[in-house]
Amino acid sequence: MLPTQKTPPKPNLHDLTVLVYAASKFGKTTWCSHAEGALFLATEAGLNNLEAYQVPIGTWEELLATAKEIAEGKHPFKTIIIDTVDNAYRMCAEHMCQKFKIEHESDLGYGKGYALINNEFYRVLNKLALLPYGLFLVSHSQEREIETRTGKLTRIIPTLPEKARKLVLGMVDIILFGDLEPDTDADGKPTHRRVLRTKPNTHYEAGDRTGRLPEMIDLDFQAFVDAFAASHEAATAAPEPAAPAAPTAPAAPAAPAAPTPTSSPSTKPAPAKPRAASVPTR
Repeated sequence: MLPTQKTPPKPNLHDLTVLVYAASKFGKTTWCSHAEGALFLATEAGLNNLEAYQVPIGTWEELLATAKEIAEGKHPFKTIIIDTVDNAYRMCAEHMCQKFKIEHESDLGYGKGYALINNEFYRVLNKLALLPYGLFLVSHSQEREIETRTGKLTRIIPTLPEKARKLVLGMVDIILFGDLEPDTDADGKPTHRRVLRTKPNTHYEAGDRTGRLPEMIDLDFQAFVDAFAASHEAATAAPEPAAPAAPTAPAAPAAPAAPTPTSSPSTKPAPAKPRAASVPTR
């Protein structure tokens, strides 16, 4: 049936799909581990020094089986983290090649192999995104030279293959790029601090469909939560605009003043009253 009311924006972070990418060893995995009810689908090594709930994923079949168990809902987790989504895509490609008994996706010709892989990859990620849990996708960053109307420029993007990258970028609510921001230490010496950039830029991929995040946030998960929550609270606490005042009837025009009588030219003015003589005093 068609809806009768508008769907309100989702107020919680664990209802959203987020892509976070940065250079290796930047701290992406540690940052994600602070998400509420975090469960890692670990497609690559990197959690050895981190205390977290994780399911090692070595094949696409294992990811499918884990996704099915997650969808059943018999667990306490609230945020699913695929670390990394790049490896998940490679597993998907290997699975489809084995299924169709080919060595490479190009062997099917006319882009059919690529289409099959991308469709399968999107199907599974989309089902996970539609579940009542947050979905965080972790990727690495790379520099790529891009041709524009005004010339070439270097842009930082996730390391996913081009078509898979476009699928992911179109699916997620928030794109976070991990970067280094110039800063100074306590002694005034130049240094850098790790930050997450949230808004689109010519030189890197980022975005925030929710519109709740500032342009830059320190790489601290609680700061991320606070920024998201503060914007939501401000929006809900804003007073509703006052209703316009009812129009009032225009005032009746004032009656014209009676003309002031003027003296007749033949009438002489009355003589001035003489002053009383002053009495001298000693």
